[in-house]
Amino acid sequence: MVKIRLRRMGAKKAPYYRVVVADSRYPRDGRFIEELGVYNPCVSPAEIKIDAERAKEWIATGAQPTETVRALLKKVDVL
Repeated sequence: MVKIRLRRMGAKKAPYYRVVVADSRYPRDGRFIEELGVYNPCVSPAEIKIDAERAKEWIATGAQPTETVRALLKKVDVL
């Protein structure tokens, strides 16, 4: 199953995340199919940059966003 999920990057205690499309069997920070954007919760307000067109295409194809990514997509009006 293909999922749209967060991939953790950054230093210890200072995370930022990449929003990626990956097979659900791959590890969290492992191999992925495509990068859709970034999410940085450490700045105020939180920085969210997501390629809306590609995200919509992946969801139409059948990719399932995780709960956290679903909330981020709602904030940027993709869902």
